[in-house]
Amino acid sequence: MGNRGMEDLIPLINKLQDAFSSIGQSCNLDLPQIAVVGGQSAGKSSVLENFVGRDFLPRGSGIVTRRPLVLQLINSKSEHAEFLHCKSRKFVDFEEVRAEIEAETDRITGSNKGISPVPINLCVYSPNVLNLTLIDLPGMTKVAVGDQPVDIEHQIRDMLLQFITKESCLILAVTPANMDLANSDALKIAKEVDPQGLRTIGVITKLDLMDEGTDARDILENKLLPLRRGYIGVVNRSQKDIDGRKDISAALAAERKFFLSHPAYRHIAEHMGTPHLQKTLNQQLTNHIRDTLPALRSKMQSQLLSLEKEVEEHKSFRPDDPNRKTKALLQMVQQFGVDFEKCIEGSGDQVDTSNLSGGAKINRIFHERFPYELVRMEFDEKELRKEISYAIKNIHGVRTGLFTPDLAFEAIVKKQIIKLKDPCLKCVDLVVSELAALIMKCTDKLTSYPRLREETERIVTTHVRDRESKTKDQVLLLIDIELSYINTNHEDFIGFANAQTRSASNATKKRVMPNQVIRRGWLTINISIMKGGSKDYWFVLTAESLSWYKDEEEKEKKYMLPLDNLNLRDVEKGFMSSKHVFAIFNTEQRNVYKDLRQIELGCDTQEDVDSWKASLLRAGVHPEKSQGDGDETMTSGDSVSMDPQLERQVETIRNLVDSYIGIVNKSIRDFMPKTIMHLMINSAKNFIHAELLAYLYEDQNSLMEESPEQAQRRDEMLKMYQALKEALVIIGDISTSTISAPLPPPVNNDWLAKEPSPPTASRAAATAAPPPVRPPVARGPAAGGPPLPLNPSPAFGVPSIPSRPGPPGAYGLPADPGAAQRMPSRPARIPPVIPG
Repeated sequence: MGNRGMEDLIPLINKLQDAFSSIGQSCNLDLPQIAVVGGQSAGKSSVLENFVGRDFLPRGSGIVTRRPLVLQLINSKSEHAEFLHCKSRKFVDFEEVRAEIEAETDRITGSNKGISPVPINLCVYSPNVLNLTLIDLPGMTKVAVGDQPVDIEHQIRDMLLQFITKESCLILAVTPANMDLANSDALKIAKEVDPQGLRTIGVITKLDLMDEGTDARDILENKLLPLRRGYIGVVNRSQKDIDGRKDISAALAAERKFFLSHPAYRHIAEHMGTPHLQKTLNQQLTNHIRDTLPALRSKMQSQLLSLEKEVEEHKSFRPDDPNRKTKALLQMVQQFGVDFEKCIEGSGDQVDTSNLSGGAKINRIFHERFPYELVRMEFDEKELRKEISYAIKNIHGVRTGLFTPDLAFEAIVKKQIIKLKDPCLKCVDLVVSELAALIMKCTDKLTSYPRLREETERIVTTHVRDRESKTKDQVLLLIDIELSYINTNHEDFIGFANAQTRSASNATKKRVMPNQVIRRGWLTINISIMKGGSKDYWFVLTAESLSWYKDEEEKEKKYMLPLDNLNLRDVEKGFMSSKHVFAIFNTEQRNVYKDLRQIELGCDTQEDVDSWKASLLRAGVHPEKSQGDGDETMTSGDSVSMDPQLERQVETIRNLVDSYIGIVNKSIRDFMPKTIMHLMINSAKNFIHAELLAYLYEDQNSLMEESPEQAQRRDEMLKMYQALKEALVIIGDISTSTISAPLPPPVNNDWLAKEPSPPTASRAAATAAPPPVRPPVARGPAAGGPPLPLNPSPAFGVPSIPSRPGPPGAYGLPADPGAAQRMPSRPARIPPVIPG
């Protein structure tokens, strides 16, 4: 290889594979590897055992490999095996390795021949292997056997595709020589995911079992049914040899003798057999890793950055430090206090852009939800006038009053003030619910210590509940204070003189500028399907009208609805609808929009509905009960018609009550947020900063017991972090000018798409492949670089017509193997295609 750094690549990938698999993040980085695919009994396991030189894989009939086996071969002075799921144990006896594979397979899949995509990671250290990473996958089958599910074929196919669809995965397609190559399941599925053959290497097994008089010479010379990377032939042990415990070294010697003595293969014997396959795979995998280094480096760097913050939290962790628990407790409580305060006060870091939360949600409760609740409980006009009339009459008794009694005014005002208790207490409840959710959110960072998180939530929530009762007492005290003295000398109070001349319409006069835009946003107009169906529009609310447009550019106006005589009402959510709905209607029973008496508007959440209602209130559109028929005389059966003098007194007191209740509402809207902030929210912040640690410190030993899962996760995360850092260092030391064997040029492999009855996916993949083009000039390697590819391919003289003999050297055998080494800068000429 071009430099020593390249030799570190495969062990590096192995290390990353272990680190990611153990922490459950193996899919985050597509690490280069070789997947072995083929049909059942194609000889995949025998090829892997020949690589290792040991019998260690399960044997039997039917489907034997039922979980992917990630086999990492590492060249070492000693020989042993290690499993990722039991790292502390070294296996010297390879019979125990086989038993462990079978046991681990049964642990996940059971003993009923089922399969699972969860891999088994096995490392084999031996002086007889080259560095390789291979994945032994279950053999493809057509028929379910025994207790296997009926869709076993599709399950295996899906599992294979999980591995071989990744661009970083080389495909080792194993096919026995005693079957028709055009029907090879391995080549068929490889063609689907790699139509141009950039990642597929063919392996032909069982050459010694072919019928007498036949051979696979044309296939191995890459003339018949060619592959871009060509084929390599191997001879495995027969079942009789395996049963007779024939040594693998003896089998490799017999394989070597077979190729040297066979008349069809002796001229290419140096490029056949298991040792050559192992050497080729080592070179191909190393080159493949080199080609994927830029993308791999980029992914590693982004992964490293994502781990930086977590590692920062754990890098000071010292298990043997006696003060570790105290330090961790102090750090956790301080962080919890900072997070809680940031959520309340707002912060520029980690802003949630999808939903309101924390302080923003409490602010909405204070200034949108609470004012809306106050308006909702506003008095019914008819009922209020009737109550005022009865109060005046009861105060006068048997006498006919000449003047408007102020006692009637006080009685009605106090009754209305008492009604404020419910919305005020509801406001406190809403804030408490939001604080409880906020506490749970802020304790997410304490998941490392489950008992600490649970106890922190309990203590802080208990404190908030305690402050809740005191806040409610204070709120009720504010209401009682308002009841204790009716201040008719208030500067905003209209007084008796003004009340007599003030009309009812002036009492509800809009307080906003006519052209002021109060709110913009998307709403859904709910209309029956017969009338066009529901549609989304961009709404603009001003003090005088509600308009909607096609989109937020506000160029194409669909309609403008004046706000005069409009009221709000709640609408139940439809059975099939996901929207929260409210309605706008005309109090004079007129059509609001087209032929609709009311228009239903939908929002995604109830919070949006409440917010729109609050905005409409600012524009003077009140809930259904707030806008009464003020000018109508009472006609109910239990009331009597009023004389003109009584009507004037009722109107006067009505205006006085409206004026004074407005003052009270203004005062309550101002004091409620201040009371809640002082007694509950600020108190909770002070408690967390000043007292929480004292409560937790008493039982710190039990609270700071880390969960086993978290301890393991931390260790694995730190390990992965170190592996990533080391990997980036090694990759950084590798020269980008490293010389490797060029990828063979394309070949005409359309034969894979011309099978008798190929699956649809295979046909589609084949048609997607571009037609073969003239291969580019392949430059020879520099001195000291890797040897030329030993698999025959058209780049080295293989003719495009398989039935015609090629020129000398057509099998990738240069007359002088060192010739390419002596002239590294001169391009290798490609022989012209022999005309048909």
